Amino acid sequence: MFQKLVVIFSIVLFFSCKSKKDGITPKRTTLVESVYASALVQPDSLYEVYSAVAGILDRQLVNEGDTVIKGQQLFQIFNKMPDLNRENAKLSLQQAKEDYSGNAAVLAGLQKELQTAQLKFQNDSVNFMRQQRLWEQKIGSQAEFEVKKLNYEASANTLEQLNNRYLRTQNDLQSRVRQADNNYQSAIINTKDFMLTSKINGRVYAIYRNEGEIITTQQPLASMGSSNVFIVDLLIDEVDIVKIEKGQKVLITLDAYSDALFEGKVVKIYPKKDERTQTFKVEAVFESAPQVLYPGLAGEANIVISEKENTLTIPLEYLTENNQVKTDDGLKDVTTGKRNIEEVEIISGIDAVTKIYRPE
Repeated sequence: MFQKLVVIFSIVLFFSCKSKKDGITPKRTTLVESVYASALVQPDSLYEVYSAVAGILDRQLVNEGDTVIKGQQLFQIFNKMPDLNRENAKLSLQQAKEDYSGNAAVLAGLQKELQTAQLKFQNDSVNFMRQQRLWEQKIGSQAEFEVKKLNYEASANTLEQLNNRYLRTQNDLQSRVRQADNNYQSAIINTKDFMLTSKINGRVYAIYRNEGEIITTQQPLASMGSSNVFIVDLLIDEVDIVKIEKGQKVLITLDAYSDALFEGKVVKIYPKKDERTQTFKVEAVFESAPQVLYPGLAGEANIVISEKENTLTIPLEYLTENNQVKTDDGLKDVTTGKRNIEEVEIISGIDAVTKIYRPE
């Protein structure tokens, strides 16, 4: 019996000591408040390569992983029709220029008609003025005067009509030349569009078509982006997006670098919510990036909202739902402040020497 009591006493003493050992005191530390986000690494200036014209992929001039410079040729699309359209546009431009200023120009014939009408108008004007002076002196007949006057007015009208016709024809021919030139330049551009070139200095990350396949204007040929500058796409819950600002520090962990923590900062906040995921997209850049990065590397991030130094904190697990902590004197009410996923600020209720215990 005595041995049994000793065993029971020992067990009670053991658990009593263990309970006492579980007690901790609040500590002063820098409390960091942050917002959680999923992270996805993407190259900067990422874009899809599309062809402005349809055809067949004749030549693939780059491979996946190649580094390219701005303007470098990527793909050659084959289609004979643009070459024919360019030649037709060139012939139309030449004809329009010939009509306007060539040897058989339409304006040349109108110019001769205008000169003839000008001479007739001058002659009829002289005859009319002479007959008018004679008639004022009562010399000649009224009939002769009316004939000279009629001839003068008819010549004036004919000259005006020919002059207007000349100006209209000149403007029309000029418009035809400009229109033909625009068509020709457009045909040249369409021909150039069959050689696709890089818009940036970067890298080819993916190629979606093979030589000989039909190319349309709706399907991308490749994916390209920066070769050395990467951004981190962060997805933020809608309840937290109002806390995010440009320039805030971001702590990033990547699955490919499980033992490393990388710092970055927020550089862009997209204002439109993704209705499917109910999240907002935020972009961050690395302050010190890993040496090797690939598009699509995933991880997690915490955006630092605030940092408060010399703050009295306790672990969240020591705080009850009623904002109370367990002490040697029983449960005590506390006033809390900022918190993160691990710690909570204690404003009042206990101090730095109060021993607290994890609630059962």
